[in-house]
Amino acid sequence: MIEVVAKLGRGPVFLAGEVLECVITFTNPLSASSTSASSEMLAWASAQIHCQFHASENRVALPPSDGSKHDVQAENETVFVPNRGERGQCILSTPPKILFCDLRLDPGESKSYSYCETLPVDGPPSFRGQSVKYVYKLTIGCQRVNSPIKLLRVPFRVLVLHGLKDYQFPQDEAVAPSNPFLEEEESLKKDSRLADLATELLMVATSRRSLHLYNISNTRGKVGTFCIFKTVYKIGEDVIGTFNFSEGDIPCLQFSVSLQTEESIQEEFQRRRGQPVSFTVHARHQESCLHTAQSSFSLPIPLSSTPGFTTNIVSLKWRLHFEFVTSGESAGTCLVRGSQSEAVTWTGVEQMEVDTFSWDLPIKVLPTNPVLASYVSQFSSTNSITI
Repeated sequence: MIEVVAKLGRGPVFLAGEVLECVITFTNPLSASSTSASSEMLAWASAQIHCQFHASENRVALPPSDGSKHDVQAENETVFVPNRGERGQCILSTPPKILFCDLRLDPGESKSYSYCETLPVDGPPSFRGQSVKYVYKLTIGCQRVNSPIKLLRVPFRVLVLHGLKDYQFPQDEAVAPSNPFLEEEESLKKDSRLADLATELLMVATSRRSLHLYNISNTRGKVGTFCIFKTVYKIGEDVIGTFNFSEGDIPCLQFSVSLQTEESIQEEFQRRRGQPVSFTVHARHQESCLHTAQSSFSLPIPLSSTPGFTTNIVSLKWRLHFEFVTSGESAGTCLVRGSQSEAVTWTGVEQMEVDTFSWDLPIKVLPTNPVLASYVSQFSSTNSITI
């Protein structure tokens, strides 16, 4: 028996273009006092990253698969197929890397191997939607002689930030930002610079603030104004907006704001022409606001959510969805005298005419630092299997 443990050093979330590093440890768990006859042998072990695409058959007409199917593997076959037994299609994979050949482990002995691979920048982000899913996994395959291949799958999350692909790092190391007190390998140094660049680009894109004012009105007149200071956010940020109903001609009785994603399938892959778009609500604020001059809301963008993106099959966009309930009468008729005594009591009317209308405001949601996203990731940094 051999225990195989794979550990992602920095966490299970990465930016496309970063280097994924995983330490794989093979251990013979028997006591060191056991005889040498208890030694274990492995013929080989390899590792590879792949992205699996899943689609709802009711909503998506799948494109033809480029590769042949490998759902069944012979008992003594030595071909490493990382996505064997997986549903959907493998749309992206890195070249497989051999970790070792002919490994012998004595009782109590363990050996570790480091696997490093740059995540492709032209792949889709990790996404679990109503119509499609993009799932990334690092698969480690190992095999005893004349035995079936055993697979250890390590799921992880990929965030995609557009613009990193075309960036050219300075050739002169003296110009590039570096720490003279640390000795780093070239690949790790470039990976660190890539993360720093991504953080800088995100800060620049999401820190720009300018006042955006919108008049809220229906067919009968002005209801109020809405103010928001930016429309570009990172996941993990709060979307904050304010309302001013003091200058409105039509009383607003209630409003609600929903933070939503809009998942749409590209026309050529739609199962039915003109099929509806899928919406997902991530946060919602509702408030009664009759005789309220000003109000506000704060909606958090979950760190576990997917930033907006577009592939040849699906598009994901973010928006704020507003719903307003306004009075069909003037403000003075909304209250009636409830008593003729000296102490005057006012109560609300039992029935009144209302109008409802909605409005959508598109916003842009970008990734964040992958280290922050790792704190709320559903994936574990350590995975294991016994063979």
